[in-house]
Amino acid sequence: MEQVADRQTKEIINHLQGEGSTKDWAAWLSDFENLADSSVRQKAIQDALGRICEEEPEWTYAAAAIYLQGWYEEAGADPVRPYQSFYERLQKRTEDGMCDPELLEVYTKEDIDALESEFEQGRDQLFTYIGLKTLADRYAMRTSAGTLAELPQERYMVIAMKLMVREEVSVRLSWVKEAYWALSNQYMTVATPTFANAGKCHGQLSSCFIDTVDDSLISIYETNTTSARVSKDGGGLGVYLGKIRAKGSSIKGFPGVSSGVMPWMKQLNNTAVSVDQLGQRQGAIAVYLDVWHLDIFSFLDAKLNNGDERQRTHDLFTGVSIPDLFMEKVEQREDWYLFDPHEVREVMGFSLEDSYDEEEGSGTFRERYEACVREPTLTKQTIPAIEVMKRIMVSQLETGTPYMFYRDTVNRLNPNRHKGMVYASNLCTEIMQNMSPTTWEEEVVEDGKIITTKTPGDYVVCNLSSLNLAKTVQAEVLQRVVRVQMRMLDNVIDVNTLEIPQAKVTNKAYRPVGLGTFGWHHLLALKGISWESEEAVQYADKLYEEIHYEAVRASNDIAKEKGSYEKFAGSDWETGAYFDKRGYTSEAWQELRADVEQNGLRNGYLMAVAPNASTSLLAGSTASIDPVFKRMYAEEKKNYKIPVTAPDLSPSTYWYYKESHLIDQSWSIRQNAARQRHVDQGVSFNIYVQNDIKAKDLLDLHLSAWQEGLKTTYYVRSTSAELEECEVCSS
Repeated sequence: MEQVADRQTKEIINHLQGEGSTKDWAAWLSDFENLADSSVRQKAIQDALGRICEEEPEWTYAAAAIYLQGWYEEAGADPVRPYQSFYERLQKRTEDGMCDPELLEVYTKEDIDALESEFEQGRDQLFTYIGLKTLADRYAMRTSAGTLAELPQERYMVIAMKLMVREEVSVRLSWVKEAYWALSNQYMTVATPTFANAGKCHGQLSSCFIDTVDDSLISIYETNTTSARVSKDGGGLGVYLGKIRAKGSSIKGFPGVSSGVMPWMKQLNNTAVSVDQLGQRQGAIAVYLDVWHLDIFSFLDAKLNNGDERQRTHDLFTGVSIPDLFMEKVEQREDWYLFDPHEVREVMGFSLEDSYDEEEGSGTFRERYEACVREPTLTKQTIPAIEVMKRIMVSQLETGTPYMFYRDTVNRLNPNRHKGMVYASNLCTEIMQNMSPTTWEEEVVEDGKIITTKTPGDYVVCNLSSLNLAKTVQAEVLQRVVRVQMRMLDNVIDVNTLEIPQAKVTNKAYRPVGLGTFGWHHLLALKGISWESEEAVQYADKLYEEIHYEAVRASNDIAKEKGSYEKFAGSDWETGAYFDKRGYTSEAWQELRADVEQNGLRNGYLMAVAPNASTSLLAGSTASIDPVFKRMYAEEKKNYKIPVTAPDLSPSTYWYYKESHLIDQSWSIRQNAARQRHVDQGVSFNIYVQNDIKAKDLLDLHLSAWQEGLKTTYYVRSTSAELEECEVCSS
């Protein structure tokens, strides 16, 4: 036992003696005898965690090094040379029902032995303690008894193997090695469902789904069923309710009998609570409604902590679909009109929600809206637009929601508007794809059987992953990482298992992916760029244009090899309108445009910046495009409280980590406007405010976000509101 403990001590010291290290780690470890003893290891970990502070953040790596040795032992590996016998370890996990049998069917022993030689044990040293603990608790394979069975680098390799399993034999191993390189160096992460489930025997790999509910009983109940199935498999869901008739509307010609959207929201709320995500957490569902819908006020009150509990849905997240015209009326302090979508269809012969303004200041939506206002037989409620906006802001300051979805901006910039429109977004407001309801017909045939014919609508699926900006940019490997990242994302579509048939159809038709980013604040701090500066705005513009260029080029390259997505013909990609709208006039962009027009694009949607709080923790960086909440805080879960500092915190970065609620949000909005131009879908963009913010100041932020061309805003995070992070979309 002493010999094992001595080997572990040496290994831990080697782990900690990085370049520029000045600490006497051996002296510190000498206080803990026999590190082969798990209780001694735990004491050493707690001691290291207790020493973490803004002046000495590196103690997190000491805790991680000791935790890692215990992980090696628990997983049955040699603590000094753990990455041996990979084939045998895969065999054992497959026999025990943990590992997807397909891996051993596709990859030979020679293949797996070759991949074993790619393992870099030293990359285990990249983890902070919270990153390693997150990987162990949420992602690594475990036995039925709960014992860790998979090592950190094995998780990365198994993900790479699963995502490249359909590649041609001649190039498969080279792509696996490239994917492992990108993952293990923490240059990128895959989304939580992919990270947790790839290469395992259960679970699907996609993060986000969006359903559109038609104004019929069968559609409403079918949405509830599909929502339960999505939640069961760990997906997050957005549901558009804007087609459902309002409270007091007619049913089969009987006036005043409809109960509106609230009863159906209650049903979805019960589903979210009842059907958990693989036993890990409750389902996560966001519901969206148009700001002109007659039920908008009860909708806005649905998450409040006071009032009639029968009208509350505390477990749903809410979002409002907002046309330009409404924001103009707010700005000009004019009246706004609320309508029942069912009555509009009956009286006017069109669906108001099925249109948008094709140009700024003019278009089909405002023409139809004004026609509804003028129609004397149409039921309508008149209210100052600013009063609706006040109710939105009251709810936001108390609950963080509703999210804001600027539907005209989204649809004008939708590259696939030739095949539909976008009514709403997903759980985290970064997904923007064509949507439409699924319809059903039933008939009894001669032998007494009932045949149901389902005509699938566009049931949105998105597959996510994120670049680690701090590491990728600093290492100057952006092009290489994006190239393999786009292939991994595209392959998720083919290797995934989706239970919802219409989701499969839509996924194949558009092959949508969402390449995102995290570590923006981390990168700014490393580069010495202040958040509240013109330099940060300009850098966001430059960097995200570069990322977008590489993403388009990578998808174009895959299209040459495997073909374009089904709906490519007639899209803004194919016509070139996509590039015109974004002002891409440089020689490089024009050459790429010509290549796309001639040779196609593999994916109809390419980029989406998700919240990615948990996976950015795993990779030791800052979440998404958000500023740090604090330079040091405690990450709290049910069974632990772990101190965490801003990444690479040092005297040279300290003052660049200005904390989120102290930042002038107008700078964040400007940054995101610059970024949004290069993101074909959307960005999960939080607004951070003090709890005593004046209504006028919050209104000015919303008006600025809309005027700057943001497609959505996510939470309004006030200092008094505790909001639950979305882990589904974390990528």
